[in-house]
Amino acid sequence: MGIIAAFAVPHPPLIIPAVGHGREKGIQKTIDAYEEVGRRIGELKPDTIVISSPHTVMYRDYNHISPGRQAEGSFAQFGAPEARYRVAYDDQFTSELDRYAEEHGLSAGTSYERDPKLDHATMIPIHFIEHHWKDARYVRVGLSGLSPAAHYELGQAIQAVATKLGRRTVFVASGDLSHKLKPDGPYGFAPEGPEFDDEICDIYQTGDFLRLLTMDRGFADRAAECGLRSFQIMAGALDGMPVTCELLSHEGPFGVGYGVAAFTPSSEAPADDRRFLQKYEDFHKKQMAERKANEDPYVALARKSLETYVTSREKIVPPDGLPEELLQTRAGCFVSLKKDGELRGCIGTILPTKGSLAQEICANAISAGCHDPRFHKVEKDELPELVYSVDVLTTPEPIGSINELDPKRYGVIVSTPDGRRGLLLPDLDGIDTPQEQVRIAAQKGGIVPDEEGVQLERFEVVRHH
Repeated sequence: MGIIAAFAVPHPPLIIPAVGHGREKGIQKTIDAYEEVGRRIGELKPDTIVISSPHTVMYRDYNHISPGRQAEGSFAQFGAPEARYRVAYDDQFTSELDRYAEEHGLSAGTSYERDPKLDHATMIPIHFIEHHWKDARYVRVGLSGLSPAAHYELGQAIQAVATKLGRRTVFVASGDLSHKLKPDGPYGFAPEGPEFDDEICDIYQTGDFLRLLTMDRGFADRAAECGLRSFQIMAGALDGMPVTCELLSHEGPFGVGYGVAAFTPSSEAPADDRRFLQKYEDFHKKQMAERKANEDPYVALARKSLETYVTSREKIVPPDGLPEELLQTRAGCFVSLKKDGELRGCIGTILPTKGSLAQEICANAISAGCHDPRFHKVEKDELPELVYSVDVLTTPEPIGSINELDPKRYGVIVSTPDGRRGLLLPDLDGIDTPQEQVRIAAQKGGIVPDEEGVQLERFEVVRHH
């Protein structure tokens, strides 16, 4: 046996009648499709159901697998404590998956659990499945900030364990689509929102899972999705399998995209064109090489500074031949590092502290990689995976009101008379309002935005990629 079916499903809490109080009728297509998923699972009578959830324990660099023999949870946080669910875990499957991850060097396992309770993104699929089938045991896996390849490999591991144990296994990928489909929705509108939903719906219908792996992380963040990594694990669980793909429903009347899809493996022999990991790695290698080849002098200097320091612990002297503005001007700047689309470090200076902008970039690149207290120091093997950006700041100017901010154009500094200060750069994915911008900057400085004496400053940047 092994993976006998996979489904992608959303997790709107209001779909549970005790939470929705009738509002669930506004997503009746989703309810009908969910019931169809439950019916199909009931017909399949799986031994094990694996659910990947964006709302269970999540770490930046580790995919958590829930341990234990059972778990329970409720919708108390959504005002419905009476809506309770309890499931038995397939602890043998979980133990074998934990062992497989360790043996194959995957950053995944059953350690570090913070909260054993079932989360809503797990309970909602269970709600519909148990209308039709109550005899399965469950495995719950979380997402992480790791690469698409890491999530795909976790899916491959799930397939391998299901096959080894002879379990008839259904994989359920829980994940909403964009949260920014409508201006009057709870998260507002972004043009990337409908584009993301269109892309995912097309993938659901074509089964082209490579597009799940190669999707730009910034684009996905601007769409405010929460399911992409869950779908990447599902793709890995179906690795090599010819599948019949069906989009059962898609709607977004409340401004959040809800998609339901079914993937049924055929009895055909494994197909090499359905093995997407190597295709992704080839794509990623080419993409990183092209990115590095096209870096401007600002970014190339930041990379050279950090790479030299990490490999030899030496600090470079800015070389001759740099553009004149790097050698002759002074300015504050921030160097940001990303890995797998996630922030890996960001340190900078608001005003110049060095003799030239080139020296400022060199120093801040090292600080971003080795002295950002939110992250451990960059290791040598990470260097080829880092994506750099350099923001050169204008001199900050005081403003009298949050209304003078535009998060796409201006960065913000929030400060207090006692010296606390928080800064946020402009034009960041997912930061769409001045209120959100000020809140995050204040939080970084340990400041309550409306406390007495708070001062706001704004600045512009020239961003180099």
